[in-house]
Amino acid sequence: MHREHTKKVKIGDRVIGGGSPIAIQSMTNTRTEDVAATVAQILRLEKAGCEIIRCTVPTEESARAVGEIRKQIHIPLVADIHFDYRMAVAAIENGADKIRINPGNIGGRDKVVEVVAAARERHIPIRVGVNSGSLEKELVEKYHGVTAEGIVESALAQAGMIEDMGYDNLVISIKSSDVLMCVRAHELLAGRTDHPLHVGITESGTVQSGNIKSAIGLGLILHQGIGDTIRVSLTGDPVEEIRSAKLILRTLGLRKGGIEVVSCPTCGRTQIDLIGLANQVEEMAADIPLDIKVAVMGCAVNGPGEAREADIGIAGGQGEGLLIRHGEIIKKVPEDRLLDTLRDELLHWEA
Repeated sequence: MHREHTKKVKIGDRVIGGGSPIAIQSMTNTRTEDVAATVAQILRLEKAGCEIIRCTVPTEESARAVGEIRKQIHIPLVADIHFDYRMAVAAIENGADKIRINPGNIGGRDKVVEVVAAARERHIPIRVGVNSGSLEKELVEKYHGVTAEGIVESALAQAGMIEDMGYDNLVISIKSSDVLMCVRAHELLAGRTDHPLHVGITESGTVQSGNIKSAIGLGLILHQGIGDTIRVSLTGDPVEEIRSAKLILRTLGLRKGGIEVVSCPTCGRTQIDLIGLANQVEEMAADIPLDIKVAVMGCAVNGPGEAREADIGIAGGQGEGLLIRHGEIIKKVPEDRLLDTLRDELLHWEA
């Protein structure tokens, strides 16, 4: 698998590449200059399971804020830079653990040289990012439009420029909002570089549509052994990105830990508020550090059988429900006690 053979890159105290666990990233949507708001959001993301966080750094004030933010959080901080190479240098000087740049939009080779010099001095990795929306005009013309081949050529050329400067502490990112183009680009790139790859479907959309696009795109890419760190890009609360990323990795068997909640789609036999109950169980289970499967079923007739493969579950009846462990009915409780009963079981769980 490709991820087993990429170089290891250290970002703060986190290592990606070389077969390391796939790291989950997100990006703040606060004004970076607002240190208090940014720190508060990052701490929420940490609690949700974020392992690397990125903040935009468009101004000198935001570059200075990087240092203050870094003191108050517990995960590596990446500075996102566009257009002004001086912000990259300033972010590095203020303690960023990594910088993200598109070498094609920060002012030319001489400016990239200065950024690389600053990164080299502090051993800071550089993420070279190329998006389909900012592909160079020459490559658009060469390939008669925006294509996977053009994205890959751009990324390799930009990474190669930095390598020619004698610096290879790099991570490569190629993104597109076109899911299948993004998948194809990663397939092409994986065989042509040993730098770790940051994977994501950019501008994927709202929580609903973005999750579907990301699950398909990231699933296809990751299942091929490609990708060392991921971000699920959603228009919404970034905490949702972390929840989605964890679920994608668990579904692919690339991460263990955390309760997996399975629930039936409901039917005419359902006599309890199963939709509300399932959502409550999923929210409640998110903070319980168990590696088990929990089933939430709406039918007391088929519930035990349907929940047999789960470690524990509940199945609703008329105004009441069953608590089921490994397919065996343990007890019957009123509907309004189902959630509390399940919570108590999970808090006192013994395998």
